[in-house]
Amino acid sequence: MRRSILFLMVLTLIGCQNNDDDGYTNVLVELEVPAHFPEVTYNLTNNPLTKNGIELGRKLFYEGAVSSTGTVSCGTCHEQKYAFTHHGHTFSHGVNDLEGTRNTPPVQNMAFLENFAWDGATGHLDLFPIIPITTEVEMNETLENVIEKLKNKAGYKALFADAFDDGEVNSENFLLALSQFMVTMVSADAKYDKYIRNEEQLTEDEQQGLAIFEQKCASCHATALFSDGSFRNNGLQPNPKLNDLGRSKVTGFEADNYKFKVPSLRNIAVTAPYMHDGRFGSLEAVLAFYNSGVVDSNTLDPLLHNNGSLGIPTTEQERTVLIAFLNTLTDNTFLEDDRFSEK
Repeated sequence: MRRSILFLMVLTLIGCQNNDDDGYTNVLVELEVPAHFPEVTYNLTNNPLTKNGIELGRKLFYEGAVSSTGTVSCGTCHEQKYAFTHHGHTFSHGVNDLEGTRNTPPVQNMAFLENFAWDGATGHLDLFPIIPITTEVEMNETLENVIEKLKNKAGYKALFADAFDDGEVNSENFLLALSQFMVTMVSADAKYDKYIRNEEQLTEDEQQGLAIFEQKCASCHATALFSDGSFRNNGLQPNPKLNDLGRSKVTGFEADNYKFKVPSLRNIAVTAPYMHDGRFGSLEAVLAFYNSGVVDSNTLDPLLHNNGSLGIPTTEQERTVLIAFLNTLTDNTFLEDDRFSEK
């Protein structure tokens, strides 16, 4: 049996009785936060993790009925072996192979985040799935229709009854179950994490890369999440076909033009292509951009102004060891964990 240190499922005898009072108990699950991680931001008191709630959420994550065509699930664009991104696709693909305007972000460590989507369109994980479900070029569906389809699909009434006190197949329980599943998707067993836990040593190149990373990258890619969760304009030349204004679409403030959420670098080696519009196909291209491709604008992040020059200057050798370090953030335990698979 493979040992997992991502989170500990503590099965207790405390639970919620089913409405039919048949003695059934829904087992609570305790989320163990890795010691070097920040505090959980998701309110587990309002939505306690349970064995059946998590299992229902997993099934819903891979359920095609959430889309208007019945063929596109969350798992369609969020593939586990690529840290739940849509590997190789510049933009997300939805129903009828329609194409979105942004690269699919990873689904990992969601319990620790304060905002979701590239522009922070929602600050609550429970509401996050509504965005792709109702977006025309993604799932092109309504929550009302999704719930009606689930009510008429074999097995779901029993699964909802097992997962929630009221046993109702409704939008609230649907979203709560999805959140329970996503909260458990903790990635914290990469080589870097083993290094932090004194279980493994970094190579000389990886150590040099870590030192350069801490000097030149960690201001934005901070904490064990490798993101400070902020929204920044990193100097990308706007795509004239899209002119995606980023965060200002949410806030309405011109000062937020072209600002996007700082992405986590966890599992970055397997989540190409990169940036909100997927314009770079390799980490080498990303580092080359920061070295010499940053474009100035009114909202360019101040950290990218360096004594009259723009960007993050690096030598070829520095870029080589930086990539060596970034490769230590790949968590194969997470990428292969059966608990997160479609099964």
